[in-house]
Amino acid sequence: MRNVDFTPLYRSAIGFDRLFDMMESNNAKNAKSTSNGYPPYNIEQKDENNYRITMAVAGFSDDQINITQKENLLIITAESKNNEDADKNYIYQGIAERDFERKFQLADYIKVLNATMKNGLLHIDLERETPDVIQPRTIAISHK
Repeated sequence: MRNVDFTPLYRSAIGFDRLFDMMESNNAKNAKSTSNGYPPYNIEQKDENNYRITMAVAGFSDDQINITQKENLLIITAESKNNEDADKNYIYQGIAERDFERKFQLADYIKVLNATMKNGLLHIDLERETPDVIQPRTIAISHK
């Protein structure tokens, strides 16, 4: 029997946790992640309808980072505009200040609430807003 690891999918899909639980329980096929791992990030589920993406973006300022939501796709890009390091002679350069683009596939009804940056960490808060039409409702039984 084969075990299926959905960890790569959890990394870049937000709001699909119920779908992933169902797929894991049915032992579905594994999918591969296409990301390269830069910059590192966490996805936190704060409660049933709220999520937070935290990305390590040390070396980038607010004006170098662009966050865009197109339908169900959240795109975070950054351009390093630091040209003063071009003439430096590094013995070892371990701090990456390269441009990046990170994409996250969002489930339906996921809305980006805000984005903040503190101590080199970019925090993006998300919320699942289920429309009233598809929310379950209780029907009272009347006695005649």
